[in-house]
Amino acid sequence: MSKIKEYIGETVTEMVHRVTWPTWKELQSNTIIVVFASVLISLIIFLMDFVFGITGESGSFWNGVLGFIYKL
Repeated sequence: MSKIKEYIGETVTEMVHRVTWPTWKELQSNTIIVVFASVLISLIIFLMDFVFGITGESGSFWNGVLGFIYKL
């Protein structure tokens, strides 16, 4: 039991005194970067899905550019 108390005490000491936490400004700028990258990646995946017609339904209206070419 004493080892558990020692571990918890050392963990609290490290988190309070030794960890360098980001400033509010750094946190905001990094959050904006992550949101922008997430939106960009989701748009790229959407466009790939739209162009290649990966919808999972064989009778769907749009089968992508490849589906259109294959129907010709």
